[in-house]
This record gives sequence, C-alpha cells and structure tokens, in this order.
Amino acid sequence: MLRKRYFAVLFALMLLVLSACGNTDTKDTAAAKEKKTAPKPAPTEMILATTTSTQDSGLLDVLVPMFEKENNVKVKTIAVGTGQALEMGTKGEADVLLVHAPAAEKEVVDAGNAINYKRVMYNDFILVGPKENPAGVSGDDIKAAFKKLADSKATFVSRGDDSGTHKKELGIWTAENIKPTGDWYVSTGQGMGQTLQVAAEKKGYVLTDRATWLAQEKNLDTLQIVVEGGKDLMNIYHVMQVNPEKHDKVNSKDAEKFVNFMIDSKTQDVIEEFGKKEYGQSLFFKYTE
Repeated sequence: MLRKRYFAVLFALMLLVLSACGNTDTKDTAAAKEKKTAPKPAPTEMILATTTSTQDSGLLDVLVPMFEKENNVKVKTIAVGTGQALEMGTKGEADVLLVHAPAAEKEVVDAGNAINYKRVMYNDFILVGPKENPAGVSGDDIKAAFKKLADSKATFVSRGDDSGTHKKELGIWTAENIKPTGDWYVSTGQGMGQTLQVAAEKKGYVLTDRATWLAQEKNLDTLQIVVEGGKDLMNIYHVMQVNPEKHDKVNSKDAEKFVNFMIDSKTQDVIEEFGKKEYGQSLFFKYTE
C-alpha cells in the first residue's frame, strides 16, 4: 500500500515538473515571438536645407537614403539657394545645412546660429557658353572672361537667387568693378538646373558648378565649357548643424548625426566615387578637415 502511494506521489511530481517545463517553454517561445514581431520605432524627422546643386547633381539621392537607413531618420530636404538655406538656419527653420558659400557661412557661424561646422567636399565652378562662342572667351582666367562678356554685351544668364553660385558670380563682377545691367544680363531667380536650361535656350553664357553641368550636359546641346581650371573657381561645400542653444526646437541629435555621417570615411568614399561610372569623372571630391 505504501509503495503504491509512493509511486502515485512520484508520478504526480513528475507531471508537475513536466507541466512547469512546458509552461516555461511556452512563455519563452511567446516572449521570443513577441520580441521578434515588436514594431520598429517610428523614424524621427529632420530638416536638411541645402543648395540646389547637391539635389540637381543627384548626390542627395544616394546619400540621404543611406543616412535614413542607418539612423532611422526621415529627412525632409529643402533645396534652395545657399543664401536662403543659411537664412533658414538663422531662423531655426532647419536642423542641418549643406551649403557652398564660405564667406556667408562664416557670418552665420560667427553669429552663433550654427555649430559643428565641417568642410565636406569640393568641386569647381566653370563658365559655359554657346558653341559659337561669340565673345571669344577661353582659358582659365574667369575675371578676364567676365570683362570680355561685359565689353561685348554677350548674353549672360545669372541665377539671381542669392545662391552660392550667384554669390560667386557677383564676387567676380565686383572684383572687376563691373555692374552688370542691361538687356544682355538675364536673371532667372531659379536654381542651377533651370538656369542652365535658360542659357541653352538663349545661347547665353552662365557660371555653374561642374557637378550640375555634368548631370545636365546631355540636355544642353547648344552649350560647351569655355573657361575652367582657374584658381578663383574652387567650389567648397560645408555642413553644419543649427545651434540648439539659440533655436531650442531644432532636432539637434539627428543634425549632429548627419554632420558626423557626412565626414565619415565611408560617406567620403561614396562622394568621391559618385558620378565616375556615369560621367567618367567624380562630380565631387572628398575634402575633410
């Protein structure tokens, strides 16, 4: 009788142990399944104000998705002239800026509206004009070319939008003590891609960054490069985050991540390679500090 009771108790204990193990396995499986199917956190949002050349060249179509994927961030890109992008930073209407007008950028940084100011890349400006080249400009001296254009009243198409390219153009006219006015001087108030199209239609001369020219060249069969390579034609791009101490509503966390992303060696290699396959040369060159 005692032996029967002993086996009955032992059997009951074994059932309890097996039941507990089963429950544990079920709980572990459920926990693992729940962890596996847990929804991904919603991406944060960041505003990038940048120049039209980074957009028109196609570079941002490569870099922005990389940054978004690595950091779970949704980037809203606003491509405008550099002057307008800097103004957005000054007003706290953007989180991070990618621009190319060093003198104007320095004013924003010195005023405390931007921090974490880093040099990212460079290319150069070029002067393109009609294949007939009625003004007869050539070589690498951009100041001499501008003087010839003004003297001959050859059609010149300006962006006229306070962009980095427009600022560069105005600086060249100023250096030669020339105030471009008259029917020969056409101001579009638009981005680089649209301005190149106007120049092609009017068979005019226009100052452009090389990246946008290479990206648009196939649609500009009336134009060619006429002046390039001079020391006054370097085009440097910087990235910076809007200062959260002056603008407390900015997304400073992701802005800082974007600055670090742009100067990271992996990103720099992507920048250097961009365009080589399609255009036979880099559209931008890495240039970190």
